Amino acid sequence: MFPLSLFMKTTLAKNVQLKDKTWYVVDAKDQHLGRLAVRIANVLRGRHKPTYTPHVDTGDYVVVINADKVVLTGSKELDKTYMFYTGWVGTSYRRTVAAMRARRPEFIVTHAVKGMLPKNRLSNDMLRKLRVFAGEKHGIEASKLQPLPVLPRG
Repeated sequence: MFPLSLFMKTTLAKNVQLKDKTWYVVDAKDQHLGRLAVRIANVLRGRHKPTYTPHVDTGDYVVVINADKVVLTGSKELDKTYMFYTGWVGTSYRRTVAAMRARRPEFIVTHAVKGMLPKNRLSNDMLRKLRVFAGEKHGIEASKLQPLPVLPRG
């Protein structure tokens, strides 16, 4: 019939080709944690670009402000817990979201985004491109901070 090259050509990105990274800023005030984490994780992975390749880090940088004002639905504020383990026998401890919000509010957003990134070697590189701040002010001196793009569903 027809050769496949007439219809479509798939291009795979390489690390050498990726030079310019965009910096996005998102205000987490009154946003649901899970839905926000999905949007951030997709931008960190590069799913918003036509050059997205699963095995290459094609994503951009994301700056999150107002992480202490993120919203959780239902009774997750008191029921959801984070477990930590020091490495010594019998020294694991748990903290609720309310306790973590008082102590380290950046952890809540970072932990949610980390859970939505792929479980491979690229996830650490992607997570390094995430900057989370509890308040309005951030120390990022990027040339142009753009609002986080809204990705189509599906």
